[in-house]
Amino acid sequence: MGNTLGKIFIVTGFGESHGDCMGAVVDGCPAGLPLSEADIQPEVERRRPGAAGTTERWEPDKVEIISGVYDGHTTGAPICLLSWNKDVDSGVYRKNRFALRPGHADYTAFVKYGGFNDFRGGGRFSGRITLAYVMVGAIAKKLIGRLGIEVFAHTVEIGGIKARAQELTAIRESARKNPLWCADREAAEKMARLIEKAREEKDSLGGIIEGIALNVPVGLGEPVFDNFDGELAEALFAIPAVKGVEFGAGFAVSDMKGSENNDLYDIKDGRIVTRTNNAGGVLGGISTGMPVVVRVAVKPTASIARSQETVDIQKMAKASLTVTGRHDTCIVPRAVPAVEAMMAVIICDFVLQAGLMPRVLS
Repeated sequence: MGNTLGKIFIVTGFGESHGDCMGAVVDGCPAGLPLSEADIQPEVERRRPGAAGTTERWEPDKVEIISGVYDGHTTGAPICLLSWNKDVDSGVYRKNRFALRPGHADYTAFVKYGGFNDFRGGGRFSGRITLAYVMVGAIAKKLIGRLGIEVFAHTVEIGGIKARAQELTAIRESARKNPLWCADREAAEKMARLIEKAREEKDSLGGIIEGIALNVPVGLGEPVFDNFDGELAEALFAIPAVKGVEFGAGFAVSDMKGSENNDLYDIKDGRIVTRTNNAGGVLGGISTGMPVVVRVAVKPTASIARSQETVDIQKMAKASLTVTGRHDTCIVPRAVPAVEAMMAVIICDFVLQAGLMPRVLS
């Protein structure tokens, strides 16, 4: 029903947090793309735990390509990707089956699916589903990379600590140098200390991730309902914990005058460009050729070790709940590759819709 994304580059995700595996099927990938598990695994490694305050659940996250690739190249058939869940402990979830966890989708999922939903670790509503996004994103990145399109993301804020603004090229090089994926080293150190403090206080933190796409062609997007920014926002909102999306200057445009917000046109190296990029690379739902800049707000991890008031949905009585188990104090760093992946998937789909890439690659 709601697990498929895309018009030509079509992605269908499957799997639950404590199920047998996580994975996705990609239909519409052009034939002839050199592809192996070694192309995908490095992207998956980036979303694994390792930064301050990340979960103690330690999955191998080994990528397997089940179909759609033969002799090192995509065949044009559906590509099935999966990774087996190995480090699963569902005991605490069974124990508290009917105690609604504040901030989670327990209640909405229970009502929608009549109690048949897989509740273990959040099931289909867990952040673990982003593993499939990242696997697919690796393929999309490789495809759009053939056109010179580059996608990267970085942490710009955690717990109110903001990274200083930098040039895009500097961000690209600096963000990868620390596990928080923050291009400002000084801010990253403060963020790490704050995450540790929140962990000690049995609490959690949220933050903001900025995604950037360079060399995006002019003209991607299908107004009015399949517009570029709308489709990208839809994909980004499919990342659990994302509660806000803005492009370019975003909500700050409400405080600007037209003379301040308008991006003035210019000519550079024979190309039409704008002197500023308050539009974030999108006008009228169509890419402008300027860098696509999008920011997502990530809420604090809902699972915290403090006692909270709730309701037992089976007894229909008030209750208290302390969420135990293995959880991230701050999910922001592990969501960075997921933001990149979703951007790459949507750009790839629009590139194919625009006929900018053949269905058989040479």
